[in-house]
Amino acid sequence: MDVMNKPELTPLEVGASFKTIQVKGLAGTTMPPHYSTKEAVIVVQEGRALLKMPDSDHVLKKGCTFIIPAGKEHTLKIQQDFKAVAIMAVDSQINFI
Repeated sequence: MDVMNKPELTPLEVGASFKTIQVKGLAGTTMPPHYSTKEAVIVVQEGRALLKMPDSDHVLKKGCTFIIPAGKEHTLKIQQDFKAVAIMAVDSQINFI
């Protein structure tokens, strides 16, 4: 059974235009619905997860990158312990629904 759990979000770096955030979650958890106020690039470092959007699903695994459109609601079902870096605009916010 999946467990609803917010991801562990750790700020890494902040530059003039971009910031990076480490995203971590344990296998078997489901991150609640959320969205970013600006486009976000996800770079997967470890594990595997299913990114679920209202109109599509995407497998995220080690070594892949994915661009999440601004304002696009999504959840993340973690299949293997997961670690990724999110790259987004400095003024972008992650909002949980």
